[in-house]
Amino acid sequence: MNIAVLASGGGSNLRAILNAIQKGTIPGNITLVVSNNSTAGALEIARAHNIPAHHCSQLRYPSEEAFADALARLFDQHGVTLIALAGYMKKIPSVVIQRYRNRILNVHPALLPAYGGKGMYGIRVHQAVIASGEKVSGATVHIVDEEYDRGPIVMQKRIDVHPDDTPESLAKRVLAVEHEIYPMAIKAFVEGRVKIEGRKATVQS
Repeated sequence: MNIAVLASGGGSNLRAILNAIQKGTIPGNITLVVSNNSTAGALEIARAHNIPAHHCSQLRYPSEEAFADALARLFDQHGVTLIALAGYMKKIPSVVIQRYRNRILNVHPALLPAYGGKGMYGIRVHQAVIASGEKVSGATVHIVDEEYDRGPIVMQKRIDVHPDDTPESLAKRVLAVEHEIYPMAIKAFVEGRVKIEGRKATVQS
């Protein structure tokens, strides 16, 4: 399976996926990395591994439709069959979601459906978790649909929130969980073990 990874930042989840592929854990290949940020570390990681890396920002196009067409052309050119969002901070155009229905994954730094939705990303999530006095947090891998963070949940892992946690310390430990479960979820998807029925996803052993 040919995987496109979309990322806006440093690319630590991209690196975790790459490591799993190199170890033979994920039976697939990353054939494309796309970022809306021209200075994203994810693009540098891709270039260091000879993976096609493209800066594709909606700001460079006259409309969402034109941007969606540009993304679709990139996916076609590189034979993409699965899209993995890895810290990608922009909403995927609905026409792309429709075309790749149930073939777009995202990792979120909280236990969805809690602490998801528009504006809930990065350190904001961990600030909200701590402010609410939560005892547990974690990470979620889910299918992407037209609503922010509302697609079927594929995999989750919980961790304790420590009494002395700061948003930064919690973020660091949740990121480690993301690096663990995202490759596992992608592996299950590539192997055809993720079954989606309506708004529910199950992973078969």
